[in-house]
Amino acid sequence: MSDDDPIRYVIIGGGLTAARAVEGIREHDREGGLTVVSAEDHLPYERPPLSKDVLQGKAEADVAYPHPEGWYGEQGVTLRLGQPATTISVDERTVTLADGTAIPWDRLLLATGSVVRRLDVPGGDLPGVTYLRTMDDSLALLGRLRGGGDVVVVGAGWIGLEVAAAARQHGCTVTIVEPTTAPLLAVMGERIGAWFADFHAAHGVEFRLGTGVTGFSGTDHVTAVNTDAGDTIPAQTVVVGVGIRPNTDLAETAGVAIDNGVVTDAALRSSVPGIWAAGDVANWESRLLGRHVRVEHWANANDGGLAAGRSMAGVDVAYDPVPFFFSDQYDAGLEYAGNVPRDAGAELIVRGDPATNEFMAFWVLPDGDGVTVLAGMHVNVWDTIDAVQALIRGGTVVSRERLADPSIPLEELLP
Repeated sequence: MSDDDPIRYVIIGGGLTAARAVEGIREHDREGGLTVVSAEDHLPYERPPLSKDVLQGKAEADVAYPHPEGWYGEQGVTLRLGQPATTISVDERTVTLADGTAIPWDRLLLATGSVVRRLDVPGGDLPGVTYLRTMDDSLALLGRLRGGGDVVVVGAGWIGLEVAAAARQHGCTVTIVEPTTAPLLAVMGERIGAWFADFHAAHGVEFRLGTGVTGFSGTDHVTAVNTDAGDTIPAQTVVVGVGIRPNTDLAETAGVAIDNGVVTDAALRSSVPGIWAAGDVANWESRLLGRHVRVEHWANANDGGLAAGRSMAGVDVAYDPVPFFFSDQYDAGLEYAGNVPRDAGAELIVRGDPATNEFMAFWVLPDGDGVTVLAGMHVNVWDTIDAVQALIRGGTVVSRERLADPSIPLEELLP
């Protein structure tokens, strides 16, 4: 390849990260060849609608597409859909697809996302035991929820809670089985986790907390969930949401450094020259937080994909967002910004009364006479998340009392 030849870009992945990376590349390079490789037959799509509006039946599946098919043609993109990449050769600078096609690349983006963790128990392969990760998963589950009946959700994380909310809105009987003592315990702690449990219980969801699943009953279809408490819970549909893992299998064939995802610098470059990573699969260097971070939420796919595309096109990029995500459950909308290490020992400060379903929560560390904010979340308290992010980014020291006082606008706590 000479310096005058167009750059050959290849993006592996079919999510929002891939779509945004195309935008980032085309902002700065209109001439380079650009191929998107996806194992799925669908155009690149974003995942939040799959557990929200699409699963609730409020929107058609195409709401998840950031761009229609014609847009990719306008951008000079070759789409290789339904053809999984099987290997990456760094020496030959090629990506080999399942059909044997070898696609040459000069700059490659790993946007391979994540895969669901499977529950390895007896009956785990019975029809009716489902997972939610792809568009096809969402559409199939929507059909089941519209049929009503008994639904058991295994896991009280974000996906589990959003699925439970959708199932209740379709009139299903819903039970959540969770081995810890509260929903979202590792992320939210006991008090806020208990609010989620109470909130869902008020909408008719039954919880079996501190309870594990030992297996599923049924012959040609699941009929019940068996627990370590000795209970048998009837179920026509089971949705397992016990977490995801970064999809690094393909990255490993390229010999890139792996540590809880593909390790990258602040420009989203991997340890192998010419290879970038973004989205769920990337464990990127956050200068703001002073450590590497891997985030499994929409904003990271959206912002990280765009940053990676720009970086691949030669722009000097320092990807350094305040991590952000959102969730919609029944009549509660929430947004969360920040990142709290599991071993941080953060203190919780609540602003407002959770019993009203309109409140804020902050996870903070002591700093002199006050505290600094690691993360903040609002529930139905809108137009606050920008101030939360500013508090985090600035490392602002605030008093506990003023942070907890809903009569004081957050903006007044900023320097």
